[in-house]
Amino acid sequence: MKVTYLGHASLGIEANGKHIIVDPFISANELAKHINIDTLKADYILLTHAHQDHVLDVEAIAWRTGAKIICNAEMSYYYGNKGLNVVGMNTGGKAEFDGILIKSTIAFHSSSFSDGTYGGNPNGYVLEANEKRIYIAGDTSLTYEMKLIPETIGKLDLAVFPVGDHFTMGFEDACLASDFVQCDKVLGYHFDTFPPIKIDHENAKSFFSSKGKELILLEIGKSMEV
Repeated sequence: MKVTYLGHASLGIEANGKHIIVDPFISANELAKHINIDTLKADYILLTHAHQDHVLDVEAIAWRTGAKIICNAEMSYYYGNKGLNVVGMNTGGKAEFDGILIKSTIAFHSSSFSDGTYGGNPNGYVLEANEKRIYIAGDTSLTYEMKLIPETIGKLDLAVFPVGDHFTMGFEDACLASDFVQCDKVLGYHFDTFPPIKIDHENAKSFFSSKGKELILLEIGKSMEV
């Protein structure tokens, strides 16, 4: 799988010849001005929760590409009522899309649309394709339930954790979370976009290194292979 960082908590994932965009908040992100949402490929849009900094560009991308939106049940009703193509899931469930297995996991956060509509329970996801697994935690605090992921799903090849603190866990808790999910390779996201979540990159990476782990902080638009 190929993972591209699109800024904030937005990711582009390529697997089995398909393109998945996770939590598209791009057009209003000053740090991601060089990313043009009108050129992004999308077969699926995967959403962790309904906050504006995760769903801002959903409708524009979905209408242009015809992408199927994968999200929790309440969000699927919201987008389905707009005529978009949706698949509603819920915590603990799994489904397969073009050979990509997606399992919905627990995340501790809140979730509502900008118009005040309830956005259902927030979630993380484990994506599995070509014998590789990526855990995308979504916006969450550190939670003991993360320990269940390697026990019930299996070995992870990459964990994606928020590291910006303030609204989610910070890099210190993300490092402990990597113990819980038994994955020492971590891609950090949800940092630097707004003043409260700006971090010292070298300090964060050094903290992980001191624990024998790797924290990857990709430049926006850059990619990595899993």
